Amino acid sequence: MSEDFETALEKVLQRKLPGCQGLLSCEQLTAGASQETYRLAVAEASGEKLYALRRSPPALDTESSVGNISLDTEARLFQLATASGIPGPKVHCALQPDDELGSGFVMDWLTGETLGQRIVRSKELEEVRPKLAKECGQILGRIHALDWESTVLADELPRVSPTVLVKETWETYRDLQVPVPMIDYCYRWLLDNAPKTWRTTLVHGDFRNGNLMVNPQGINAVLDWELAQIGDPVRDLGWLCVNSWRFGNDTLPVGGFGTLEDLREGYLESSGVEVSLEEIKYWQVFGSFWWAMATLQMANAWRTGETPSLERPVIGRRSSEAQMDCVNLIIPGDFELPDLGVTIAEGTQLPMPAELLAGVADFLKDEVATQLQGRDAFLAKVAANSLGIAQRELQHGSALATQEQIRLEDLLDHQDSLDNLRWELVHRLRDDLSLDTPGLAAHLRQTVAGQLAIDQPLYPALH
Repeated sequence: MSEDFETALEKVLQRKLPGCQGLLSCEQLTAGASQETYRLAVAEASGEKLYALRRSPPALDTESSVGNISLDTEARLFQLATASGIPGPKVHCALQPDDELGSGFVMDWLTGETLGQRIVRSKELEEVRPKLAKECGQILGRIHALDWESTVLADELPRVSPTVLVKETWETYRDLQVPVPMIDYCYRWLLDNAPKTWRTTLVHGDFRNGNLMVNPQGINAVLDWELAQIGDPVRDLGWLCVNSWRFGNDTLPVGGFGTLEDLREGYLESSGVEVSLEEIKYWQVFGSFWWAMATLQMANAWRTGETPSLERPVIGRRSSEAQMDCVNLIIPGDFELPDLGVTIAEGTQLPMPAELLAGVADFLKDEVATQLQGRDAFLAKVAANSLGIAQRELQHGSALATQEQIRLEDLLDHQDSLDNLRWELVHRLRDDLSLDTPGLAAHLRQTVAGQLAIDQPLYPALH
């Protein structure tokens, strides 16, 4: 943190925050590709007060949006939402060009739990957890009723139909130039089953466990509006129910903490609209389809050197999780998994490479991570996870690839390399191959399950 930055920020706060006597501390909490978050301690006449600053530095000002909107627009969304009773922080001021600090805004610092795993498991939230799904429905009903049309947001928010959203997501995947037949299959299914009519409202775009702040009284903030748009509001309900955001609690489909019945009841209560299970399912499928693409996109950004990171390649391996969620929603059925408890040791080396990897992974997870704190401990676990994936790939990847090639040769009725066969199936799906082609669903189901067994064998969708 530079002294020049803190000095400039202090001057802005003294000018724009009534009662500000000085900046006591400035702690950077996150640093994304285009957005940073800081916790500010400010001296006021009544004592110390905490604020939050979200900003894009001047060097990144031309790319100040995290998703589809700028930070200025996100600030206006916070203001519209909180003025209408949506729980969230009060925005006090926005940075201006002459502040020379980039784009961003200062808001109240709120306290509560935002980590999805803790919201699902924390004993402190045990009593309020069963009430959260209904409260989510109530809040979403109010969000979808917000009057965005009478504000400048009408000109700032993107408008997308369900079909356009599906096509844009698929086009991003297509441009990555990787053959993933399940994503193409899901794209076809989403087009075939797209809503013929839909309401048009403000859509939060990322309303899920992990973007909500929860305390023992309930939800005290809806965060992260940077993916907001104008479109089909049921998208928000479906995204909340995507398996990736249940944090291991697969028995409760709404964020890992509640039921669909409670979510729909809360939404009906606040919006007067009854949403069907079929509508929610469609947007669940879309959510997993989108996440399957987004994780591949992040892996590609890592591979090209755009975002060097220990985490990104492991996140890229999460695509198979989202694909498996799509499998279970639209082509459920039986599949076989490799026996991960069996050590395949072909060769005379002792120990074999896979065994060496397993030993190092256990050391990082069980010893190194326990001696570290915070982000360092987290990264040690990420490293252990990465080595575990490599170990399982060494053990079982070759056999799974051979089985996939045999299935593809049978499905496509000719022999070729595995990569060429994958591309051929992708191109046929992009043309006119019937989704009901005999053997297609079984092949996709088995292929995705096998890949997920390597990437994340404990993911609930496999069990």
